[in-house]
Amino acid sequence: MLNNKTILVTGVGKGLGYDMLNTIVSYNGFVYGITRSKSDIKKFKKIKNCKVFFGDVTNTKIFEKIIKQSENDERTISGLVNNAGERQRLNFNNISKNKLKKLFEINFFSVFENMKIFSNYLKKKKISGSIVNIGSIVGNNGFSELTGYASSKTALIGLTKSYAVEMAKDNIRANLINPGFIKTSYFNKFKKRKKLYDWTISRIPQKRWGNPNEISQLTCFLLSDLSSYITGTSINIDGGWTGS
Repeated sequence: MLNNKTILVTGVGKGLGYDMLNTIVSYNGFVYGITRSKSDIKKFKKIKNCKVFFGDVTNTKIFEKIIKQSENDERTISGLVNNAGERQRLNFNNISKNKLKKLFEINFFSVFENMKIFSNYLKKKKISGSIVNIGSIVGNNGFSELTGYASSKTALIGLTKSYAVEMAKDNIRANLINPGFIKTSYFNKFKKRKKLYDWTISRIPQKRWGNPNEISQLTCFLLSDLSSYITGTSINIDGGWTGS
């Protein structure tokens, strides 16, 4: 599905990003990855067809470094996955302006700036491309103590849709995936909070949490040429939560 395609993925150190990298590679794609944890880099040494860089997505220099590396490698990056993000659980009245700004720097402004760098790169190369942004069902639904996080993810909806409309003439696509409750690194800790965990299960029509690969498979499809007529969409993967 991604044969000979080169994809840039942020936040590959854990959870969804780590699964995405492995899934893209399994489809014969090559990945340039970014992680902000140096300790996570060693886990990629045995994985072929990837190069992982240590850096912070809020610093555009890491993107510029990877683009320069891709040129040295004689690889053309045709896909971008903005997966890196930060969750913030605070009572509304406890969210300071500085905390909100920091959250938006990671969850929204870094995505905005990196999309700009990537689209300019594609235009310069005169090639088509696909961007997949990772949002959250929290951006579509009300959740207590997640107002700041929800705001940053809701902003991605408007960004993705408007960007897709404007860039369609350049054959650059953009879509948004909104995961629901997924079994990433926080799942085991969350499950111990039995009352809260049972509540989430009761709200999900499929009566289970999703697996990371269920997000990765759609991500790969949206990065591939098989989805060439899909752009500006916002897709929920939540076991039916939003529909219910």
